[in-house]
Amino acid sequence: MAKKEAKTDFWVYGLLKEAGIELEPQGSSIKEINDALKTASKAGSGKVGFPEFVGLVKDFLLIIENKADVAKHVKRTKGDTISAAVKDVKDCAVNGALFYGKHLAKNTSYNKIIAFGISGDEKQHHISPIFIDETEYYRELPDVESFISFNEENIEEYYTREILEEETDHDKELHEILKDAAELHEDLRNYGNLKDIDKPLVVSGILLALRESEYKNFSTDDLVGDDTVSTDGDKIFKAIASNLKRSNVRPDVKRDKILSQFAIIKDTQILNEINTTLGKTPLKHFTEFLNQRIYRSIRYTSSSEDYLGRFYGEFMSYSGGDGQTLGIVLTPKHITDLFCELVDIQPDDIVFDPCAGTAGFLIAAMHHMIAQADTDEQKKNIRQKQLHGLELQPYMFTIATTNMILRGDGKSNLVNHNFLKESPSKIQLNGATVGMMNPPYSQGSKKNPDLYEIAFTEHLLDSLTEGGRAVVIVPQSSMTGKSSDEKAIKGNILKKHTLEGVITLNSDTFYGVGTLPCIAIFTANEPHPKGKECRFIDFREDGYKINPHIGLVETEQAKDRKQHLLDVWFDRIEAATNFCVKTSIEKDDEWLHSFYYFNDMMPTEREFEAVITDFLAFEYLMIVKNRSYLFEGLSWHDVTQEEIEDLVEKDWEEFFLKSIFKEVQRGKRLKKDNQVPGKMPYISSTSLNNGVDNFIGNNTGVRIFSDCLTVANSGSVGSSFYHPYSFVASDHVTHLANNEFSKYIYLFIAALTNRLSEKYNFNREINDKRISREKIMLPVTEEGEPDFEYMEQYMKNLVARKRIQYNTFLSTAEKHPDAGK
Repeated sequence: MAKKEAKTDFWVYGLLKEAGIELEPQGSSIKEINDALKTASKAGSGKVGFPEFVGLVKDFLLIIENKADVAKHVKRTKGDTISAAVKDVKDCAVNGALFYGKHLAKNTSYNKIIAFGISGDEKQHHISPIFIDETEYYRELPDVESFISFNEENIEEYYTREILEEETDHDKELHEILKDAAELHEDLRNYGNLKDIDKPLVVSGILLALRESEYKNFSTDDLVGDDTVSTDGDKIFKAIASNLKRSNVRPDVKRDKILSQFAIIKDTQILNEINTTLGKTPLKHFTEFLNQRIYRSIRYTSSSEDYLGRFYGEFMSYSGGDGQTLGIVLTPKHITDLFCELVDIQPDDIVFDPCAGTAGFLIAAMHHMIAQADTDEQKKNIRQKQLHGLELQPYMFTIATTNMILRGDGKSNLVNHNFLKESPSKIQLNGATVGMMNPPYSQGSKKNPDLYEIAFTEHLLDSLTEGGRAVVIVPQSSMTGKSSDEKAIKGNILKKHTLEGVITLNSDTFYGVGTLPCIAIFTANEPHPKGKECRFIDFREDGYKINPHIGLVETEQAKDRKQHLLDVWFDRIEAATNFCVKTSIEKDDEWLHSFYYFNDMMPTEREFEAVITDFLAFEYLMIVKNRSYLFEGLSWHDVTQEEIEDLVEKDWEEFFLKSIFKEVQRGKRLKKDNQVPGKMPYISSTSLNNGVDNFIGNNTGVRIFSDCLTVANSGSVGSSFYHPYSFVASDHVTHLANNEFSKYIYLFIAALTNRLSEKYNFNREINDKRISREKIMLPVTEEGEPDFEYMEQYMKNLVARKRIQYNTFLSTAEKHPDAGK
């Protein structure tokens, strides 16, 4: 055990070092802490006791208690509190951490203590923080994967968000941005009568004009509503033209194209007439608003935030649209930053975004590259020569160009062209080493296969230098290859390029759009090596959640989750397969974590108990509803308890479902209107009532099964039930049968097939091909074969315990009939 404990200590030390935290092992050089530890024996003897690590980060005292075995992570009381019993404090990580935290809170002057109970190793572990104050009050906090949230840079933000549950300065700034966007949108509508796509153009044009005020070439004071010589729109338009020249936007045709988009400012009469409510022209009102509220944030910020993109998205959402008809889905800032980190962007990289949108990726890349640059000349080069983009939509191109100019990109290498019509060999001449892309969504079809997201991806890869890194965010369906054209493109990609991995994202990443996205990372123009291991990661739990009034917002878990993702991506740590699967691939595979993953963790007793409990509850419900005929011949009288090995003592191996079951067949569609009332259960995709959706009398044109399992293909995907009776199966379920199995074996396996629900969702259902690849873990004999005798006896023992529970309840109720009233 000592060797295992040392391994855990070493792993934890590495996590602390990576986060930039220095804690001391087995004691403290701070006298007050060390003196308190002299009486901190976990046995309660008043003698010396030391946690594994202790130390200060700012004014927070951090304590770490480790255990090598995840089974010794925490022991709870019947009331679900952390047990303070001496044995549990000694044996379990969380209990020990809480003990030390309370002791130091009582015996030192420190009143902000975070104690960590940690168990396991880098692949399988739990890291549980607990906050303790001077009153010895404690609060359990969400588990973490790293200590990144607890270093000097982040710990106060963690404290504000997670412990005080208050807004940080960043949160408040975001609220102000959204508030300003809402107010400005309302004014643009009320005083300007503008179309949806014109609102962001007016905003970006005014921001460019305000840039000229720094050169004394424009002032809001000049906007006086004079329509005889030069209107306010004329003055703003002239300032825009001057700033485009000053920013060295070339060639002239590009500058003219941008100016033509801004013509609305001088040509729209309502914008240039004095509004009686405002007492000025709407243009002057908008200009004053933007100057006071927005301009300085955009112009002088060092953030990678795409402010104009944020405004564009807000305007579109308030207007009842968001560009989705054109497949435009703007990328959130945390994703543009993540792109830069996944490709380890460097200051000498040349970045290319062929679907630039509002230039969010280019802004993020510029921010990350400049942060690493050593000289002013290098920073100038990044801004003027190393950021390239294409954008098809003229108004988006104009917004993107404005965005880059406002952020200091003097040249702005953006072109208003159709990426798919550009020759990859010509684009390659730009020497792009990094490609970033969020292509238009849902535009491809059999008639237009070039518009599939995977086709955009191939075109981007062809356009990069040899060895270039490409990272794209696309719908998960792009990685499955729904159509024959998409499958063919996937094959072409592997012939010329290398897939490094795919990261499944939070389904709310594009809030309100209804797209399930993923990130795919490639190395360009290097054929995919046969047998190469790719990484497939499940990053749905990314630390972001939906705030109904704001949209997608960052929680304090976000930093920790991202750090864990990057550690796994760059092979700094190993991860459990439920987070990352490393595997070789084929072109016909679905390039997603859910395709390659199966739950290889040993099951818990709770999983089997849930199956038995639900089945017995269903049986009782059917009997009281006069449907006892379903269970004729089903008896529990053969239940006898026998001493057998615990689950943890058995060896477990993986098996394909098709190797366990002799019959695997989907049911048949039967519409509601065609269902005839009767006595036979109709099994569909519900997760309730043992899968029974109705009772019908149909006996032709249907598929009838009995004494088997079903797994839901859609709806409550993965829900699995045992059926001892005859039933009609809908096409939403697949039946699994082996006539050598008893009811106990079926119920045992149902607990494991239920795990399929982890992998599937409404957008990715179980089909025949997918279920043919599915595997489950089973206990095995010494010969490595499924131990069906063990499975049967294990479930018999559980049923026996449930019967004892039930009989005890009945006995108690008879003796105390008024109990509970």
